[in-house]
Amino acid sequence: METKDAGVLKKSDFYFELPEELIAQDPLEDRTASRLLVLERDTGAVSHHGFREITEYLRPGDCLVLNDTKVIPARLLGEREGTGAHVEVLLLKRRGTDLWETLVRPGKKCRPGTALRFGGGLLKGTVLDTVEEGNRLIRFSYEGVFEELLDQLGEMPLPPYITHKLQDRNRYQTVYARQEGSAAAPTAGLHFTPALLEQIRDKGVETAYVTLHVGLGTFRPVKEDNVLEHHMHSEHYAISSQAAEKINRAKAAGGRIVCVGTTSCRTLESAAGEDGEVCPGSGDTDIFIYPGYRFKATDALITNFHLPESTLVMLVSALAGRENVLNAYQRAIEERYRFFSFGDAMLVV
Repeated sequence: METKDAGVLKKSDFYFELPEELIAQDPLEDRTASRLLVLERDTGAVSHHGFREITEYLRPGDCLVLNDTKVIPARLLGEREGTGAHVEVLLLKRRGTDLWETLVRPGKKCRPGTALRFGGGLLKGTVLDTVEEGNRLIRFSYEGVFEELLDQLGEMPLPPYITHKLQDRNRYQTVYARQEGSAAAPTAGLHFTPALLEQIRDKGVETAYVTLHVGLGTFRPVKEDNVLEHHMHSEHYAISSQAAEKINRAKAAGGRIVCVGTTSCRTLESAAGEDGEVCPGSGDTDIFIYPGYRFKATDALITNFHLPESTLVMLVSALAGRENVLNAYQRAIEERYRFFSFGDAMLVV
């Protein structure tokens, strides 16, 4: 794990009061209609805009880095064979052919050997083992194509703070989602449309796509009061030679690397050398970024507004300064910005 000692950082250092009504429950009809708060990290200055104005903050020669992971309908509702008792399974990470690490509710009733069925038996599963954090390894059996069954039986794994039913599952998906495997959306990317991306490219801004399959560990609450004792779950990432070349070329020419979302940022910081050069390749990362961390590749960040005391707020604070970020969040609350996955955006420059 790559971190830098920042002394004692307390979870409570990243707390703020958030009125519940500011948690966005539904996506806006127009993806680009979100608001945009711009935070200048050197001065702490805050200004308010519409997301479409993002183009005014991007310069020719910059490189916009986007995470092209695709959320799978990973939430399966089924029953235990024999008892018919209700069970909910969330697919977290593929561990092999038809083998998945999952989060099961209720977990205590699903010991190794427990048989599960979904869709009246179209899909069956057997619990093989209990692993880290009480997750279950499940081997699935079925006829046909697993992805097609998942599309038929699964639901989008919306975060627990979203209580409204999602009418269109594509709205919890970026318009450039390609690589299937996420248990959650890289939500900073939800604000972009093909037309806006075209406008950005027309301005002379390069776009590079990387992949990080978002696991629920990203959203797992920090339980330890000492932030440094928090353990991040690993997530799979991949950076193609073409993407690395675009990023490194922009950096070498003096352009800024603008990450769309904390997931893109964590991917680059996992793959960059001390000189800032990004290496192509794939692997697992459990990088935890908090104040004191020295960024190697990221120059600017587009992100949503995150939960109090979350690792995501800590990452943004590492880039922009904790006091600057908490002040910006307070301004956002006063201005009634929409928070979390379907909420408004923030640009740190």
